[in-house]
Amino acid sequence: MMLKTQLSHIDFMDQQIELLSEEVRQRMQPYEEDIELLDSIPGIGRSHAEQLLAEIGIGMDISKQFPSAPHLCSWAGMVPGNNESAGKKKSGKTRKGNKKLRAALVEAAHSAARTKNTYLSSQYQRLAARVGKKRAAVEVGHTISTIVYHMLNRRVPYIELGADYFDRRKKEIVIKQSIKRLETLGCRVTVEAIA
Repeated sequence: MMLKTQLSHIDFMDQQIELLSEEVRQRMQPYEEDIELLDSIPGIGRSHAEQLLAEIGIGMDISKQFPSAPHLCSWAGMVPGNNESAGKKKSGKTRKGNKKLRAALVEAAHSAARTKNTYLSSQYQRLAARVGKKRAAVEVGHTISTIVYHMLNRRVPYIELGADYFDRRKKEIVIKQSIKRLETLGCRVTVEAIA
C-alpha cells in the first residue's frame, strides 16, 4: 500500500511538471528568437536560456536596462568584491546579486566546462588549474553573462573562438617559452614557420 501511494504521488508530480513546462513553453513563445540565440552558447540549453531571459528581463531593450556588459555582470553578482583597507587587500568574495541568475550562470559554466574543444571549456581548464574549480566556474559564468549581453544587444549568434584561442592570441610568447624550456633541458631548437 505504501509503495502504491508513493508511485501515485510520483505520477502526480510528473503530471504537474509537464503542465508547468507547457505553460512556460507557451509564455516564452514570443521570445523564441532570443532563446535560439542563447541556446547556441556551449553549456546553455533551452531551460537555461529561458531562465536567463526570465531573470534578465525580456521585452525591453537590454542596453537601456544595463548600459554595458559589466553592469549586467555586477547585477548578477558575478564580479569580484573589492575589500581593501589601507592598501591591504582582504577578501575578494563576489558581491551580492541576483541569486537565481548567478546560480543559472554557474550551472551553465559547469556544463560548458564539460564540452569538447570550445573556448569556454579551455578557459575553465586554464583557470581551474590556477584558482580551483569553483572560482573558475564563477569566472566562466562571468564570461557567459558578457556573451549573453552582447548577443541580446547586437542580435548576433554566438561565434566559437575555439579551444586554441589562448595559444593563438599569444603565439609569440608560447613559442619563446617553449624554446626556453627545451633549451633548459639541453636541446638546441630552430623554429621554421609552416607554409
